[in-house]
Amino acid sequence: MNIGFIGLGIMGQPMVKRLLGAGYSLAVYDKVEGRGQALVAEGARAAASPQEAACDSDVVITMVPDTADVEEALFGRQGAAQGLRPGKILIDMSTISPVATVELARRLGEQSCEMLDAPVSGGQPGAVAGTLSIMVGGEKRTFEKCLPIFKALGTTVEYTGTHGNGQKTKLVNQVVGALTLVAVAEGLRLAGAAKLDPETTLRVVSGGVASSWMLTRLGPKMLQGDFSPGFRIRLQHKDLRLAKEWTAELGMPAPGTELAYSLFTRALERGLGEQGNQGLYNLWEKELAR
Repeated sequence: MNIGFIGLGIMGQPMVKRLLGAGYSLAVYDKVEGRGQALVAEGARAAASPQEAACDSDVVITMVPDTADVEEALFGRQGAAQGLRPGKILIDMSTISPVATVELARRLGEQSCEMLDAPVSGGQPGAVAGTLSIMVGGEKRTFEKCLPIFKALGTTVEYTGTHGNGQKTKLVNQVVGALTLVAVAEGLRLAGAAKLDPETTLRVVSGGVASSWMLTRLGPKMLQGDFSPGFRIRLQHKDLRLAKEWTAELGMPAPGTELAYSLFTRALERGLGEQGNQGLYNLWEKELAR
């Protein structure tokens, strides 16, 4: 099977490597020139545009930052939609608006093409290890056709229902994850202010009911001063914006989402956007220094 892959950032590159390792033939594209060179050296073919990446592909995967980026990749100048033939499949693995996802699926359907929304969780480490959690929306028969692709990328692959449901499930994931991260950062700052030994505190809390992926994976990074991105603060902020818009559409009070969004907004204003999510820890340092 031939795959076109659009978006070779911090997540896209290791995902392409996993697909190459699984024996798929890939044409790759990123609007940042030169990003695909290492992947070409490993056997991928460089495409000059999204359209070219789609032309000879049975499946096209997009993994780009936001809703507008997906729209551009599909329907912009030399977009992938111009290279898709009837019966081909587009899998969007970005995290974007559920409402926009439904509209994109409708537009591709007019070309007799199928679409799945399949956002992922697990960050760069999960992409490298092939242990992503993948939540998929769209037609079930299309999901079943693409299941081998998903299994090459993740260990938890769930069909969530119709178009847009994958994105909705991802936004639930992001709200839970962001609020947990706020608790981790504040808790470790509290330990420091109380002059507790941070490593001991982290070890004890990680062994009890307050343990979480955020605590055990990102807590040590906070204490070590390692703020390199597995998933950037600016992208978490974008996801919380999408969640905030979605909860507003539902008419559902979401005070936790509002709180997390406000803190991540403050982190962007303090210039922390390119740090990994664990960089939220630095917001407290900057606040205390004021």
